[in-house]
Amino acid sequence: MAAGPEPEPERGARSLVRAASLWLGCLLLLLGRRHPALAAAAAAAASPAGRSSPQPPPPGAIVRTFTPFYFVVEPVDTLSVRGSSVILNCSAYSEPSPKIEWKKDGTFLNLVSDDRRQLLSDGSLLINSVVHSKHNKPDEGYYQCVATVESLGTIVSRTAKLTIAGLPRFASQPESSSVYAGNSAVLSCEVNTDLVPFVRWEQDRQPLVLDDRVMKLPNGALVISNVTEGDGGLYRCIIESGGPPKYSEEAELKVLPDPEIPSSLVFLSQPSPLIKVIGQSAILPCVASGVPTPVIRWTKNDEILNPESSERLMLLAGSNLEVSDLTEEDAGTYACIADNGNETIEAQADLTVQASPEFLKKPANIYAHESMDIVFECEVTGKPTPTVKWVKNGDMVIPSDYFKIVKEHNLQVLGLVKSDEGFYQCIAENDVGNSQAGAQLIILDHDVAIPTLPPTSLTSATTDHLAPATAGPLPSAPRDVVASLVSTRFIKLTWRTPASDPPGDNLTYSVFYTKEGINRERIENTSHPGEMQVTIQNLMPETVYIFRVVAHNRHGSGERSLPLRVETQPEVQLPGPAPNIRAYASSPTSITVTWETPLSGNGEIQNYKLYYMEKGTDNEQDVDVGSRSYTINGLKKYTEYSFRVVAYNKHGPGVSTQDVVVRTLSDVPSAAPQNLSLEVRNSKSIVIHWQPPPAGAQNGQITGYKIRYRKSSRKSDVTESVGGTQLFQLIEGLDRGTEYNFRVAALTVNGTGPATDWMSAETFESDLDETRVPEVPSSLHVRPLITSIVVSWTPPENQNIVVRGYAIGYGLGSPHAQTIRVDYKQRYYTIENLDPSSHYVITLKAFNNVGEGIPLYESAVTRPHTVPDPTPMMPPVGVQASILSHDTIRITWADNSLPKHQKITDSRYYTVRWKTNIPANTKYKTANATTLSYLVTGLKPNTLYEFSVMVTKGRRSSTWSMTAHGTTFELVPTSPPKDVTVVSKEGKPRTIIVNWQPPSEANGKVTGYIIYYSTDVNAEIHDWVIEPVVGNRLTHQIQELTLDTPYYFKIQARNSKGMGPMSEAVQFRTPKASGSSGKGSRPPDTGSDYKPPMSGSNSPHGSPTSPLDSNMLLVIIVSIGVLTIVVVVIIAVFCTRRTTSHQKKKRAACKSVNGSHKYKGNSKDVKPPDLWIHHERLELKPIDKSPDPNPIMTDTPIPRNSQDITPVDNSMDSNIHQRRNSYRGHESEDSMSTLAGRRGMRPKMMMPFDSQPPQQSVRNTPSTDTLPASSSQTCCTDHPDPEGATSSSYLSSAQEEGSGPTLPTAHVRPSHPLKSFAVPAVPSPGPATYDPALPSTPLLSQQAPNHHLHSVKTASIGTLGRSRPPMPVIVPSAPDVQETTRMLDDSESSYEPDELTKEMAHLEGLMKDLNAITTA
Repeated sequence: MAAGPEPEPERGARSLVRAASLWLGCLLLLLGRRHPALAAAAAAAASPAGRSSPQPPPPGAIVRTFTPFYFVVEPVDTLSVRGSSVILNCSAYSEPSPKIEWKKDGTFLNLVSDDRRQLLSDGSLLINSVVHSKHNKPDEGYYQCVATVESLGTIVSRTAKLTIAGLPRFASQPESSSVYAGNSAVLSCEVNTDLVPFVRWEQDRQPLVLDDRVMKLPNGALVISNVTEGDGGLYRCIIESGGPPKYSEEAELKVLPDPEIPSSLVFLSQPSPLIKVIGQSAILPCVASGVPTPVIRWTKNDEILNPESSERLMLLAGSNLEVSDLTEEDAGTYACIADNGNETIEAQADLTVQASPEFLKKPANIYAHESMDIVFECEVTGKPTPTVKWVKNGDMVIPSDYFKIVKEHNLQVLGLVKSDEGFYQCIAENDVGNSQAGAQLIILDHDVAIPTLPPTSLTSATTDHLAPATAGPLPSAPRDVVASLVSTRFIKLTWRTPASDPPGDNLTYSVFYTKEGINRERIENTSHPGEMQVTIQNLMPETVYIFRVVAHNRHGSGERSLPLRVETQPEVQLPGPAPNIRAYASSPTSITVTWETPLSGNGEIQNYKLYYMEKGTDNEQDVDVGSRSYTINGLKKYTEYSFRVVAYNKHGPGVSTQDVVVRTLSDVPSAAPQNLSLEVRNSKSIVIHWQPPPAGAQNGQITGYKIRYRKSSRKSDVTESVGGTQLFQLIEGLDRGTEYNFRVAALTVNGTGPATDWMSAETFESDLDETRVPEVPSSLHVRPLITSIVVSWTPPENQNIVVRGYAIGYGLGSPHAQTIRVDYKQRYYTIENLDPSSHYVITLKAFNNVGEGIPLYESAVTRPHTVPDPTPMMPPVGVQASILSHDTIRITWADNSLPKHQKITDSRYYTVRWKTNIPANTKYKTANATTLSYLVTGLKPNTLYEFSVMVTKGRRSSTWSMTAHGTTFELVPTSPPKDVTVVSKEGKPRTIIVNWQPPSEANGKVTGYIIYYSTDVNAEIHDWVIEPVVGNRLTHQIQELTLDTPYYFKIQARNSKGMGPMSEAVQFRTPKASGSSGKGSRPPDTGSDYKPPMSGSNSPHGSPTSPLDSNMLLVIIVSIGVLTIVVVVIIAVFCTRRTTSHQKKKRAACKSVNGSHKYKGNSKDVKPPDLWIHHERLELKPIDKSPDPNPIMTDTPIPRNSQDITPVDNSMDSNIHQRRNSYRGHESEDSMSTLAGRRGMRPKMMMPFDSQPPQQSVRNTPSTDTLPASSSQTCCTDHPDPEGATSSSYLSSAQEEGSGPTLPTAHVRPSHPLKSFAVPAVPSPGPATYDPALPSTPLLSQQAPNHHLHSVKTASIGTLGRSRPPMPVIVPSAPDVQETTRMLDDSESSYEPDELTKEMAHLEGLMKDLNAITTA
């Protein structure tokens, strides 16, 4: 900090500290004679270093050291009984000695006034005369030792559980029983787990000694294995838990002699799931009884255990497994298997091994400065996974903005303050126990360096500058601290160097920041010297923070900058997890889920999404829910499902809830038990065996089975029920030699499921002997075939011995290769799949439950295999082809050699073949099928195929079936038209002819083509002019193109499915204009700068020209040139004769209007406007100013004349007539199509207009021109490319008035011819003038020739929605009637007289309407 006058309070405080230090030094000197250490401390206190000095003290002189403070002994879990005394040990080490206190269940004990509890000198807790009753348990609970040193802090021990054994009670008592000698006996004495250590047994009122044969199970029960007569007597168990002993009832154990009659095996005690801790011992009980005496063996995870080969495994009392010194590897599923030779039973249980928490990494002591961030690391392990909590000076650390749990277990403290000093403990806890480890935090003054390098527990943001300071000037405050970037969770600060930055200083900076209203300040340092920006991360959204920046040099820290107040941006908050999600089963197939509205979230909850999934699968489904509950139906019965909910607001999905798992309710089984079998034991009993229903059909826990049986001759039946785990039942008391029917149904708590079908068995006529094996069968006969042998036999002659069945063995040379068992009722069997011409030995033995009897042998040689000529099979019939798509056809057929249901049960297969139905194509494709249909894929679109089928079985095959035909569906063309060529039409340089060939992959009948052309090959396709061609014509004419202009042409084909791809662009340059006379035409001249697409031809598919072709080409060119000159001369003479004096006047008038512009072009090239253009909707679009000094002569690449805006109506315009013919697909020599005919297909059409509004003097010639556009004339033409009367009249008017440097573009949209007359346009601002020099007699007008119009009708003109001044439209006058009639005769489009009369009458009616409107 900058030097300055010391404040008065601070000066007084320092004086007080100085006086206290001197007093303490004197006191220590007085004691120094006895304690040298105190004398050294006194000297240090009295030395000048201990006083206030302008020089900073040496860093090591006043650094406090870490104080050892830990527990030597901690309390452990303890079990006690009523009335006894208990000591909970605790001892802590520290200098000075700590103060010890105790907590019970989180509350401090007041031991001063407690007469039963007292604190021993070492800190242990003594509890005298433990109190415990049913309603009063003051001593049982969790105890914790708390050690405190006033100047250091507080630490707490682990938590110890004190358990008081309950009152002695018996949950079950021993019962009298009898046992066969050599078997095992179990006497139950079930007590509380806490009392088991206090249970002992007595036999005949004498203490029972436990040994290898007699043991006490963990539940208190007594097991006696290999019972002898001496084990008989009266037994009772006693509980001795401190008070008077508690005796059970006495039970008598009777020992019976070995009966030598087999009895079923049964478990007297079986293992149950067990949870133990590492290092403990586990006992898994298993006691079984039966005759013969069973042998017990154990498996773990299906692997046999051998206790004799392991030191940790031992069998207690012959069959109970003990696993000592448990490890995690001992966990698993243990199975006890009892086997007595006649029967095997099994019981299994899971052993879970847990581990108490252990520290892999304990917290370490930390030095730090204020405002720094630190992390205490704590890494623990255990099973189950331990939970970790942190304690500071004995108090729980509650996570907050500054105390955070990071990386699951570590404690991060942000923005340290002095009060954060103390002892921090990491306490890990799980179901097994808990453990603690601690560390000390010391916060040093800023002018005291941390004695060692920062430990790893310091975060990257706290690498403070710890070098000791030296004397010298300190930097001033950094300047211009600003927040250059403010986000929701971070802020970027920048600043300038301090004003008093001494030269050569290598400044570093620290940023101190805190929340507004919070005194806990944090620090962030720049990453390298000289850096003047820092980004503060992990801030809270929509929160105000205060920032100060401090510069550091080698002398220390300078002044802080002025506080900067910055608020972070608000964050788009998504909903949090929906609280209190619950799910409960409402029926066997439905579950209802409920939840509450999320507490967090910015914005109203719009809806919820409920996700659910069957447990054990990964197919999660979801459903949108508008409320806070939903019932999902259609679930599987008695099946676990997991559910979670996600809330949505306007920002999107929020945080998902935790999964909740619930099982649907159980129901009656939906399927019968499986594999029902009957075994006749004797003349009065039958054993039934079965398996449970399929797992998916049990619909709950199977609680038992219901067996119903009856005599076959009766309808009434008897019902017996058995337990849920039993899968067999012995039915006794039956009649001899009687047939009985049996059926079994499964039971759940909900009821009885469906039963099996009735199955019958017949009891024996008499009780047969089954103490020995059956005798040999009385006869055995074999009949060999080619690949099989039929075996038949008769039963043994002695019918008094039970025969359960027969065993047939057979093999090549030996009867032991294969064995087949058949029922005792069966008398013959066919051995299949044998080899021909082979010698087999066959044996037959009768067997029963004792074993197999004496075999009877026979041999046979199978017959040789004769190969008959396979007769052909019948071919399939009814072959049908069903078209599915453009490349797929399904073939179906029937097979008369199959049964009526057409089900294939043998190994036959079918072969399908197909090919295109083209005579030249003889190549078939084939495929095999094993069903009566086949899906043929990969076919060509719009192609006729023929199909046939044959069947093959073994070596037999049929002929091919009758063929079926099918044509695949069409598909859009997948290739463009090919061989596109463009040539100029002879004698018409502005007309070109486009030729092409159909696409190679038309994929259907071509219904037309679309020609695209443009002067800009790079223009967007929607800006190209579209020319449709209907039908399958391969040539088309396009007229009225601009001379000497390069055009690009593309073509695409279409069929009924759509449009195909476009061809590559083909370039063609129209010929140059004719000579200065403006008459006639010449052969097309592509210009010197034009390069044909390929040599020798305009076709892109041209090829080099051969010498012969060159000569022919030269002859053709010369011939065309001569013919062209002749045609030009004839046309010139003809056109000259047609010129009238009236036209000369018009031309002269135009010359006078256009000034010095030279008249060019043939009059035929100039098209007078169709009057109806002035009633179209026009849009003006400005274009760049032309550099031409005569802007009127500006050329547009694609001409726009009167034909462009001819409305599509019923007029008899020849071009419209031609267009109509072209669209209808009529073949003609000149398939002409003008731009007028293409208007409807073109995205935009442009007409050049003067960019300036016309002047006041405007010619108004409301005459009407009904001539065909191709033969009309006008005078106002000043360019070789005629722009049409519309542009000409406008331009001449504008030129006369000297206006119009730029040309806007009008977009003309076709509409009804009279549509724009519905609202008259705004008249021109000035009076219109009429020039009588121009004839204005309309051809069919009823208006007087000298009638003047005093207002100018204007077309509606706009530029993309921007208002513009109205533009007057000048309508040029038409020629005289006589001249017009002659022009009609000369036009290229000839009309019949009737047609022309009708058209003229129709046009006359339209003109009457027009005159009425224009004069209004």
